[in-house]
Amino acid sequence: MSRIGKKAVPVPAGVTAEVAGQTVKVKGPKGALSFDVHELIAVEKTAEGGISVTPRDESKQARSLWGMSRTMISNLVTGVSKGFEKKLEINGVGYKAALNGKTLTLSLGYSHDVLFPVPEGITIQVAGQKQDQIIVSGIEKQRVGQVAAEIREWRGPEPYKGKGVKYADEKIFRKEGKKK
Repeated sequence: MSRIGKKAVPVPAGVTAEVAGQTVKVKGPKGALSFDVHELIAVEKTAEGGISVTPRDESKQARSLWGMSRTMISNLVTGVSKGFEKKLEINGVGYKAALNGKTLTLSLGYSHDVLFPVPEGITIQVAGQKQDQIIVSGIEKQRVGQVAAEIREWRGPEPYKGKGVKYADEKIFRKEGKKK
């Protein structure tokens, strides 16, 4: 039994959820999203206004899709009501970020600046006194995480001095350098 799947997804005030067959559509103050649920999973609106997810049979695949489907629907509701954000930090001498229109310019120690076009539906802010913090936000959790991972990929943190781009909550395992 899925402990997550048993719980109904609550729909807060200001958000409307609609179940049509296997498609769940959610509209809120930040936008609208939809998700197509697998055929092995039954989706229905509850009397309290939430969305309940149950497997159609007891197969291994249906049980494994049960919790994932509930979490995806929960992410839709959270995305259109609050949104998601990932914070990145840039460490290193001369490493910085700047936002020019729809392009993020990263100075990461290469001979050239890295130009990263901001995808549609994603907002990027550059913060910090030294322009060393990047905040990626949007309504789709997967896209926010993917964009943050693509930015981090340009220069991941190295273990000796910790230089590079890292997530704000990431702990870098530091190595000891050479000894004389």
